[in-house]
Amino acid sequence: MLDYAEPVTKLIDELKRLPGIGHKSAQRLAFHLLRADRAETARLIEAITEVKERIILCSTCNNITDVDPCRYCTSPGRDQGIILVVEEPFNIVAFEKTREYKGLYHVLHGALSPIRGIGPDDLKIKNLLERLRAGEVREIILATNPNTEGEATANYLSKLMRPLGPRITRIAMGIPVGSDLEYADEVTMHKALANRHEM
Repeated sequence: MLDYAEPVTKLIDELKRLPGIGHKSAQRLAFHLLRADRAETARLIEAITEVKERIILCSTCNNITDVDPCRYCTSPGRDQGIILVVEEPFNIVAFEKTREYKGLYHVLHGALSPIRGIGPDDLKIKNLLERLRAGEVREIILATNPNTEGEATANYLSKLMRPLGPRITRIAMGIPVGSDLEYADEVTMHKALANRHEM
């Protein structure tokens, strides 16, 4: 078996730590970086360094930002009475793409998962409850992923927040637009039936 020079092996090992990157992908990335000129490599290093130095969590909603509070929390055009709760910062992009949602956000940074040892104290729930106690929130929209962890998180949050008074809703789930019924699993079909509406 061919052994690489120690710096190359170290680079491959570090790249393998990234989510979704296995050994072969890490190897391809490492050799791409080896072939790249110094300017390209320097830009990548600079971008990573800048993200680590400048990006923080918004003290209000926990979104990633370079200003605190973030631009969503400080936007005068947003409805301060609605908060949409998501698992990760990148989930916000999906809602912003629709250009329909005009409320605020709250990022949990994960979902409940006893198997992986993630409990309520590991999520950003405390400041969500503080926002509710301030009394301005009319509705909480739970937009966690439609999987076991996401459902458990939505149920937990719903029970936790119900006594605080806001209307608590869950995003609809079911058959995606453009798909065929024959490919839908039983959970998706159940959600589609449960979330049906009048026509």
